[in-house]
Amino acid sequence: MSRKPGQGRGGSTMVKPTRPAVDVERTISFEDNSLLSSVFGNFDQNLALMEHRLGVEISARGNHVSIRGGEGACDVTEAALVEIYNRIAAGESMSAGDIEGVIRMKDGQPSGFAKKHPTKGVGPKIGKGSSNSVRIVTRRRTISPRSKTQQDYIECLGRADLVFALGPAGTGKTYLAVVHAVSLLEQGKVDRIILSRPAVEAGESLGFLPGDMREKVDPYVRPLYDALYDVMPMDRVERDIEAGVIEIAPLAFMRGRTLSNAAIILDEAQNCTSMQMRMFLTRLGENSRMVITGDPSQTDLPSSVSKGLAEAANLLTNVESVEQITFTEADVVRHDLVARIVHAYGELDRKNQKHN
Repeated sequence: MSRKPGQGRGGSTMVKPTRPAVDVERTISFEDNSLLSSVFGNFDQNLALMEHRLGVEISARGNHVSIRGGEGACDVTEAALVEIYNRIAAGESMSAGDIEGVIRMKDGQPSGFAKKHPTKGVGPKIGKGSSNSVRIVTRRRTISPRSKTQQDYIECLGRADLVFALGPAGTGKTYLAVVHAVSLLEQGKVDRIILSRPAVEAGESLGFLPGDMREKVDPYVRPLYDALYDVMPMDRVERDIEAGVIEIAPLAFMRGRTLSNAAIILDEAQNCTSMQMRMFLTRLGENSRMVITGDPSQTDLPSSVSKGLAEAANLLTNVESVEQITFTEADVVRHDLVARIVHAYGELDRKNQKHN
């Protein structure tokens, strides 16, 4: 198989970055030829993505893959291909997002932004499993980080009792928190999962919304359900909700409770007032873990109301067993367009701050 740079068998062409003037060429040989169709992707889309992202040329014949480009770019491409091969050989299913994440992690920079390729180092080992030991394992899926900040976040989730995850939408804050909670539940480290969100976006009291309490709350917590369904069978989620093993409730329902033996997540915490945040933080009971996620720049609170998330994150910076991860627009792992949209709004915010 041989293709023009950046072109798959389907004929689609992408504009590639300019490669360095001095190129090197290397060849990787894989043991199991039957796995390579999954490694390359439909119409070799994974190879085309690497060519586009890293400025290399890739060609394959049988179980041999040749890479041509700058030395650092070839290092990254080789490491990414081996990582993908090893994970597929270990039985993992690799989505397009997972492929993108591997490239980002090996390149050391987020997609869609300027990259500095690393110098040549020790080559990756084929057939030794994933080189990334930082991951979250559930019965249904194994989740690997898709950016360096996600890797740091997963490490924080594993060691801290309270984690603040701040940053823009699309960076995986809520999803990874929910997956981590499911993993703790399946390992028997906690007895239940408690998911909460403030319900200020509707601009009205829950009592005026139709339906029973779950029907009133569901619209606010739908993203939490989506994350649960991704790593647990839907019928299992429903059974656990009915049994109280998984509890989804608005923030106001937390007052007066002690949450023990639980994985607790407060999502969209930028909409918490100072009083609400203090109330929620003091619900933490024995053998519990708490994760608080939010984007301070997206608050729906009036300007006159004190912002609980920013205050708590600053106040608890140096408290033992409390850690904080800050994502940026460069960490967005959704569609590339989302990263560019967040970047554009970030530029607007920075411009407005200068004028103010």
